Amino acid sequence: MLYLLASCIALLLGPLFYRFFSSGTGLQKGLDGFIFVSLGGLVLIHILPELLEHGGFLAIVFVIIGIWGPTLSERLFHRYSEVTHNLTLILGVGGLLLHTITDGGAMILAQQDGNSPLLALGIILHRLPVGVAIWWLLKPQVGSRWAMLVLTGMMLLTGIGYFAGEQFLSHLSLENTVYLQAFVTGSILHVVLHQPHGQPNTDKQGRFEYHAGIGSLLGIGLLFLLLMMDSGGNDHQHSHSTEHLLDWMLTIAPILLLSYAVASIRFYFGLTPQNKALSRRWLQRLLGPEAIIITGLLLGPIFTLIQAISVVLIGALLTYCKVEPTDPHDSLPTSAVRFGFAHLVDRSAPWIVLSLILANLIGHPAVPLSNPIVQVAVLLLVFLPMRFCNLGAAVLSLSLAYSGWTTTAVLLPLIAAPIINFAQLKLMDWPQRVALFVLLFGLLAVIEWIQPQWQALGHLPHLLNSISLWVVAALFAASLLRLGPRKFMSRLMLLKTKPHSHEHNHANGHHH
Repeated sequence: MLYLLASCIALLLGPLFYRFFSSGTGLQKGLDGFIFVSLGGLVLIHILPELLEHGGFLAIVFVIIGIWGPTLSERLFHRYSEVTHNLTLILGVGGLLLHTITDGGAMILAQQDGNSPLLALGIILHRLPVGVAIWWLLKPQVGSRWAMLVLTGMMLLTGIGYFAGEQFLSHLSLENTVYLQAFVTGSILHVVLHQPHGQPNTDKQGRFEYHAGIGSLLGIGLLFLLLMMDSGGNDHQHSHSTEHLLDWMLTIAPILLLSYAVASIRFYFGLTPQNKALSRRWLQRLLGPEAIIITGLLLGPIFTLIQAISVVLIGALLTYCKVEPTDPHDSLPTSAVRFGFAHLVDRSAPWIVLSLILANLIGHPAVPLSNPIVQVAVLLLVFLPMRFCNLGAAVLSLSLAYSGWTTTAVLLPLIAAPIINFAQLKLMDWPQRVALFVLLFGLLAVIEWIQPQWQALGHLPHLLNSISLWVVAALFAASLLRLGPRKFMSRLMLLKTKPHSHEHNHANGHHH
């Protein structure tokens, strides 16, 4: 009973947090950063792996429909964009309401003998960002009465889940509602990404991004605490997923620091992203060359050789066709150290985080992607709407290798991720595109025929890995503080830094 009371109190803290943080623009940005990271991270790291466990790869499809469906509807039916927006909001809130029933049932499990009380503590802690998010989303749209009514409903449904017992919960189990919950999860992500609280952007100069960065760091702290609660609980799949993420981060951290140092050195000696020679600009876009350090040390010399040959051939083709790289580097720093450990961190950190999350999802044991052709097709679909950097691609390849993917799929991000995207392909005519894909699939056919095996050159001491991870975390945190979470993640080209704004008048304005 104490767990139930604590979970309800955690929900009620939402209005208090909102009232305190909405008193100034800087605090509003801090609250936005906290919600953006904590609720978004909760969905990506906690909820999605659970959906994959029960629904397989099809669950991802429903999540994608939930994310992009509202955006496509708003673009196709512009006159009804406000209706679509409100429907998405209702779906997102409905999904959170449905999730509270299972939370109540999980707290009963936590009280049983042999189960860890950390499970209940994790549930109570994750109710805090949910309560804040409900108030953050609903109060500006429908007023405090409706927002409080939804919170009251959440508390009642938590009580139903707590007292109803296993017989009632079996009808609302994840196995029976997995695809509905996957679609609703996508709706929640859409709502969080597009910041639909209807308030104008009063920070056009970005003066308060520092506050948003602090809020996002607090959100990351809460997520880290929840992950520790997960690994301490009795859920083997969640614990397994968390251990994978931690192992990957510990392995990558020291090599990543070395890569940033090499980037500083090559910048110092004149190999900069604004080099006049097109061939050198393509070398940096595709290879760095600091990305090859990750491949060489963690995947082995054979993979390094294949990557280098493939990149040289693709770079030579694009140079011969006089194709310019997309997304050029703007306002380069004068200091080599600032280039490697600030500018490059700002550009690569979002991709590294995304690569780890992607590999954790599509490399999940419940996702049956064992066929190399299917794996390549899925990766190409992932690459198209994005603009991968070479370091993010190297981290994704490493994570896929550790997840047991085929050699061809592991090598694909190393040679294709930075160029196979809509933005880059738009700068090419049809013969150039055909030549690029013919070369790419020819390289993949040779790789499939050779079937090289990856092998790390060695393992560093655990203490060095841990220290390096803390240093990398500090560099990424500094990047978050400089940019704010939305601008930080806008590198992914998946979301806009400006919020939705639905004006409730006859003009029915809609801004992105």
